[in-house]
Amino acid sequence: MEWTAEAEAAIKKVPFFVRKKVRARVEKEAQEAGRSVVSILEVNAAKERYLHRMESEVKGYRLDCCFGPSGCPNRAAPGDSLAQKIESLLKNQDILTFLRGHVKGSLKFHHEFRVAIAECPNACSQPQIQDIGIIGACVPGITGEPCSRCESCVDVCREEAVSLNPDENCPSILADKCLKCGRCIPVCPTGTIAEARKGYRVQLGGKLGRHPRLATELPGIYGEEEVVSIVKDCLVLYKGKSRNGKRFAEIVTESDIQGISQRHPKEKNPFETS
Repeated sequence: MEWTAEAEAAIKKVPFFVRKKVRARVEKEAQEAGRSVVSILEVNAAKERYLHRMESEVKGYRLDCCFGPSGCPNRAAPGDSLAQKIESLLKNQDILTFLRGHVKGSLKFHHEFRVAIAECPNACSQPQIQDIGIIGACVPGITGEPCSRCESCVDVCREEAVSLNPDENCPSILADKCLKCGRCIPVCPTGTIAEARKGYRVQLGGKLGRHPRLATELPGIYGEEEVVSIVKDCLVLYKGKSRNGKRFAEIVTESDIQGISQRHPKEKNPFETS
Protein backbone atom coordinates (compact mmCIF):
# COMPACT_ATOMS: atom_id res chain seq x y z
CA MET A 1 0.00 0.00 0.00
CA GLU A 2 1.29 3.47 -0.84
CA TRP A 3 2.37 5.78 1.99
CA THR A 4 3.01 9.52 1.91
CA ALA A 5 6.50 10.70 2.84
CA GLU A 6 5.15 12.26 6.04
CA ALA A 7 3.43 9.02 7.03
CA GLU A 8 6.61 7.01 6.37
CA ALA A 9 8.62 9.41 8.53
CA ALA A 10 6.09 9.08 11.36
CA ILE A 11 6.00 5.27 11.35
CA LYS A 12 9.80 5.17 11.64
CA LYS A 13 9.49 6.85 15.04
CA VAL A 14 7.49 3.93 16.42
CA PRO A 15 9.69 1.54 18.49
CA PHE A 16 11.11 -1.13 16.19
CA PHE A 17 9.75 -4.06 18.19
CA VAL A 18 6.13 -3.01 17.51
CA ARG A 19 6.64 -1.09 14.26
CA LYS A 20 5.65 -3.97 11.99
CA LYS A 21 2.48 -4.59 13.98
CA VAL A 22 1.54 -0.88 14.02
CA ARG A 23 2.21 -0.56 10.29
CA ALA A 24 -0.05 -3.52 9.53
CA ARG A 25 -2.75 -2.04 11.77
CA VAL A 26 -2.53 1.35 10.03
CA GLU A 27 -2.86 -0.22 6.57
CA LYS A 28 -5.78 -2.40 7.65
CA GLU A 29 -7.69 0.54 9.11
CA ALA A 30 -6.92 2.71 6.07
CA GLN A 31 -8.22 0.01 3.71
CA GLU A 32 -11.36 -0.45 5.81
CA ALA A 33 -11.93 3.31 5.53
CA GLY A 34 -11.63 3.11 1.74
CA ARG A 35 -8.25 4.84 1.52
CA SER A 36 -5.75 3.92 -1.20
CA VAL A 37 -2.90 5.97 0.31
CA VAL A 38 -1.82 6.12 3.96
CA SER A 39 -1.39 9.68 5.20
CA ILE A 40 -0.14 11.12 8.49
CA LEU A 41 -3.76 11.34 9.69
CA GLU A 42 -4.21 7.56 9.51
CA VAL A 43 -0.87 6.98 11.23
CA ASN A 44 -1.62 9.31 14.13
CA ALA A 45 -5.14 7.97 14.63
CA ALA A 46 -4.05 4.33 14.60
CA LYS A 47 -1.05 4.98 16.84
CA GLU A 48 -3.22 6.74 19.40
CA ARG A 49 -5.72 3.89 19.52
CA TYR A 50 -2.96 1.28 19.58
CA LEU A 51 -1.07 2.82 22.50
CA HIS A 52 -4.23 3.39 24.55
CA ARG A 53 -5.22 -0.25 24.08
CA MET A 54 -1.72 -1.64 24.60
CA GLU A 55 -2.59 -3.91 27.51
CA SER A 56 -5.32 -5.63 25.49
CA GLU A 57 -2.75 -6.31 22.75
CA VAL A 58 -0.17 -7.89 25.08
CA LYS A 59 -0.30 -11.69 24.81
CA GLY A 60 2.62 -12.55 27.10
CA TYR A 61 5.15 -13.51 24.46
CA ARG A 62 6.49 -12.60 21.04
CA LEU A 63 7.80 -15.04 18.46
CA ASP A 64 9.50 -13.37 15.51
CA CYS A 65 10.80 -14.98 12.34
CA CYS A 66 12.75 -13.27 9.57
CA PHE A 67 10.51 -13.80 6.55
CA GLY A 68 7.43 -15.48 7.95
CA PRO A 69 6.06 -18.57 6.18
CA SER A 70 7.86 -17.72 2.91
CA GLY A 71 11.19 -18.57 4.52
CA CYS A 72 14.64 -17.05 4.27
CA PRO A 73 16.32 -17.06 0.83
CA ASN A 74 19.67 -17.73 2.55
CA ARG A 75 18.34 -20.34 4.96
CA ALA A 76 20.90 -22.62 6.52
CA ALA A 77 18.15 -24.62 8.24
CA PRO A 78 14.36 -24.35 7.88
CA GLY A 79 12.45 -22.71 10.71
CA ASP A 80 8.78 -23.29 9.84
CA SER A 81 8.26 -26.50 11.81
CA LEU A 82 10.36 -25.27 14.72
CA ALA A 83 8.38 -22.02 14.88
CA GLN A 84 5.11 -23.95 15.10
CA LYS A 85 6.42 -26.11 17.95
CA ILE A 86 7.73 -23.13 19.90
CA GLU A 87 4.51 -21.16 19.31
CA SER A 88 2.53 -24.09 20.71
CA LEU A 89 4.84 -24.33 23.73
CA LEU A 90 4.61 -20.60 24.46
CA LYS A 91 0.81 -20.67 24.26
CA ASN A 92 0.58 -23.66 26.58
CA GLN A 93 2.83 -21.98 29.14
CA ASP A 94 0.23 -19.18 29.58
CA ILE A 95 2.85 -16.50 30.18
CA LEU A 96 0.17 -13.81 30.13
CA THR A 97 -1.44 -15.15 33.30
CA PHE A 98 2.00 -15.37 34.91
CA LEU A 99 2.73 -11.71 34.04
CA ARG A 100 -0.64 -10.54 35.34
CA GLY A 101 0.16 -12.17 38.65
CA HIS A 102 3.65 -10.70 38.97
CA VAL A 103 3.61 -7.26 37.32
CA LYS A 104 2.36 -4.24 39.22
CA GLY A 105 0.27 -1.95 37.05
CA SER A 106 -0.54 -2.27 33.36
CA LEU A 107 1.20 -4.78 31.15
CA LYS A 108 3.29 -3.38 28.30
CA PHE A 109 5.00 -4.92 25.31
CA HIS A 110 8.42 -4.85 26.97
CA HIS A 111 7.11 -7.29 29.59
CA GLU A 112 6.59 -10.02 26.98
CA PHE A 113 8.91 -13.04 26.75
CA ARG A 114 10.63 -12.82 23.37
CA VAL A 115 11.89 -15.54 21.08
CA ALA A 116 13.33 -14.95 17.62
CA ILE A 117 14.15 -17.48 14.91
CA ALA A 118 16.57 -16.65 12.10
CA GLU A 119 17.12 -19.24 9.40
CA CYS A 120 20.62 -17.99 8.56
CA PRO A 121 23.46 -16.09 10.29
CA ASN A 122 22.31 -12.78 8.75
CA ALA A 123 19.85 -12.85 11.66
CA CYS A 124 17.26 -10.38 10.35
CA SER A 125 14.94 -11.16 13.29
CA GLN A 126 17.64 -9.89 15.70
CA PRO A 127 18.00 -13.04 17.85
CA GLN A 128 21.03 -11.57 19.63
CA ILE A 129 18.82 -9.15 21.61
CA GLN A 130 15.95 -11.50 22.48
CA ASP A 131 15.34 -13.62 25.55
CA ILE A 132 15.99 -16.64 23.34
CA GLY A 133 17.57 -16.36 19.90
CA ILE A 134 17.67 -19.29 17.49
CA ILE A 135 19.81 -19.24 14.33
CA GLY A 136 19.75 -21.84 11.57
CA ALA A 137 23.04 -23.67 11.07
CA CYS A 138 24.45 -25.91 8.35
CA VAL A 139 27.76 -27.33 9.53
CA PRO A 140 30.32 -28.04 6.78
CA GLY A 141 32.59 -31.04 7.05
CA ILE A 142 35.61 -32.33 5.16
CA THR A 143 35.08 -35.65 3.39
CA GLY A 144 37.66 -37.98 1.91
CA GLU A 145 37.03 -36.80 -1.64
CA PRO A 146 40.07 -35.28 -3.42
CA CYS A 147 40.15 -31.48 -3.59
CA SER A 148 40.59 -29.78 -6.98
CA ARG A 149 41.98 -26.64 -5.27
CA CYS A 150 39.59 -24.42 -7.24
CA GLU A 151 39.31 -22.08 -4.20
CA SER A 152 35.55 -21.60 -4.66
CA CYS A 153 35.05 -22.34 -0.96
CA VAL A 154 37.65 -19.74 0.00
CA ASP A 155 36.08 -17.10 -2.24
CA VAL A 156 32.52 -17.61 -0.99
CA CYS A 157 33.34 -17.53 2.74
CA ARG A 158 32.76 -14.03 4.11
CA GLU A 159 34.29 -14.94 7.48
CA GLU A 160 37.59 -16.19 6.00
CA ALA A 161 37.00 -19.43 7.86
CA VAL A 162 38.08 -21.62 4.92
CA SER A 163 41.67 -21.84 3.76
CA LEU A 164 43.76 -23.96 1.41
CA ASN A 165 47.19 -24.88 2.70
CA PRO A 166 49.74 -25.62 -0.05
CA ASP A 167 50.99 -28.60 1.96
CA GLU A 168 47.55 -30.19 2.39
CA ASN A 169 45.24 -31.97 -0.04
CA CYS A 170 42.01 -30.55 1.38
CA PRO A 171 40.62 -27.27 2.74
CA SER A 172 40.77 -26.34 6.42
CA ILE A 173 37.71 -24.92 8.19
CA LEU A 174 38.29 -22.84 11.32
CA ALA A 175 35.42 -23.73 13.66
CA ASP A 176 35.80 -20.56 15.74
CA LYS A 177 35.31 -18.38 12.64
CA CYS A 178 32.70 -20.45 10.81
CA LEU A 179 29.11 -19.19 11.25
CA LYS A 180 27.61 -22.39 9.82
CA CYS A 181 25.90 -20.62 6.91
CA GLY A 182 26.64 -23.58 4.61
CA ARG A 183 27.53 -21.43 1.60
CA CYS A 184 30.81 -23.28 1.01
CA ILE A 185 29.00 -26.61 0.51
CA PRO A 186 27.13 -26.11 -2.81
CA VAL A 187 30.10 -24.38 -4.50
CA CYS A 188 32.45 -27.34 -3.93
CA PRO A 189 32.59 -29.22 -7.28
CA THR A 190 34.28 -32.33 -5.90
CA GLY A 191 32.28 -33.00 -2.73
CA THR A 192 35.35 -32.40 -0.58
CA ILE A 193 33.20 -30.13 1.56
CA ALA A 194 29.81 -31.61 2.43
CA GLU A 195 27.02 -31.06 4.92
CA ALA A 196 27.96 -32.65 8.23
CA ARG A 197 24.86 -31.62 10.14
CA LYS A 198 21.94 -29.20 10.06
CA GLY A 199 20.43 -27.71 13.16
CA TYR A 200 20.27 -24.54 15.19
CA ARG A 201 22.50 -22.31 17.26
CA VAL A 202 20.83 -21.11 20.47
CA GLN A 203 21.51 -17.81 22.25
CA LEU A 204 20.13 -16.84 25.66
CA GLY A 205 19.55 -13.64 27.59
CA GLY A 206 19.75 -10.76 25.11
CA LYS A 207 17.95 -7.44 25.56
CA LEU A 208 17.94 -3.75 24.74
CA GLY A 209 16.76 -0.97 27.04
CA ARG A 210 18.73 0.96 29.65
CA HIS A 211 21.13 -1.89 30.28
CA PRO A 212 21.48 -3.73 26.95
CA ARG A 213 23.32 -6.99 26.55
CA LEU A 214 23.92 -9.43 23.75
CA ALA A 215 22.73 -12.99 24.23
CA THR A 216 25.15 -15.72 25.27
CA GLU A 217 25.47 -18.59 22.79
CA LEU A 218 25.29 -22.19 23.93
CA PRO A 219 28.24 -24.27 22.66
CA GLY A 220 26.41 -26.60 20.33
CA ILE A 221 24.28 -27.23 17.26
CA TYR A 222 20.89 -28.61 18.26
CA GLY A 223 18.05 -30.42 16.53
CA GLU A 224 14.43 -29.23 16.60
CA GLU A 225 13.33 -31.27 19.59
CA GLU A 226 16.39 -30.29 21.59
CA VAL A 227 15.76 -26.60 20.86
CA VAL A 228 12.17 -26.93 22.06
CA SER A 229 13.45 -28.64 25.20
CA ILE A 230 15.92 -25.78 25.80
CA VAL A 231 13.12 -23.21 25.40
CA LYS A 232 11.02 -25.15 27.91
CA ASP A 233 13.97 -25.21 30.33
CA CYS A 234 14.34 -21.44 30.00
CA LEU A 235 10.63 -20.84 30.63
CA VAL A 236 10.78 -22.88 33.83
CA LEU A 237 13.77 -20.81 34.95
CA TYR A 238 12.04 -17.56 33.95
CA LYS A 239 8.84 -18.33 35.85
CA GLY A 240 10.81 -19.44 38.88
CA LYS A 241 12.97 -16.32 39.15
CA SER A 242 11.28 -13.40 37.38
CA ARG A 243 9.26 -10.98 39.49
CA ASN A 244 7.58 -7.66 38.65
CA GLY A 245 8.17 -8.03 34.91
CA LYS A 246 11.93 -8.53 34.95
CA ARG A 247 13.23 -9.73 31.60
CA PHE A 248 14.91 -13.11 31.22
CA ALA A 249 18.24 -11.34 30.58
CA GLU A 250 17.98 -9.65 33.97
CA ILE A 251 17.52 -12.86 35.94
CA VAL A 252 19.51 -15.50 34.03
CA THR A 253 23.05 -15.97 35.35
CA GLU A 254 26.20 -17.48 33.87
CA SER A 255 25.66 -20.45 36.18
CA ASP A 256 22.10 -20.87 34.84
CA ILE A 257 23.36 -20.88 31.26
CA GLN A 258 26.07 -23.41 32.12
CA GLY A 259 23.43 -25.63 33.70
CA ILE A 260 21.23 -25.47 30.60
CA SER A 261 24.26 -26.26 28.43
CA GLN A 262 25.12 -29.30 30.56
CA ARG A 263 21.55 -30.61 30.41
CA HIS A 264 21.60 -30.27 26.62
CA PRO A 265 25.09 -31.40 25.59
CA LYS A 266 26.63 -30.59 22.24
CA GLU A 267 26.29 -33.37 19.67
CA LYS A 268 29.52 -34.89 18.42
CA ASN A 269 30.26 -34.08 14.78
CA PRO A 270 32.70 -36.56 13.19
CA PHE A 271 33.36 -34.30 10.19
CA GLU A 272 33.87 -30.92 11.86
CA THR A 273 37.43 -29.63 11.75
CA SER A 274 39.14 -27.00 13.88
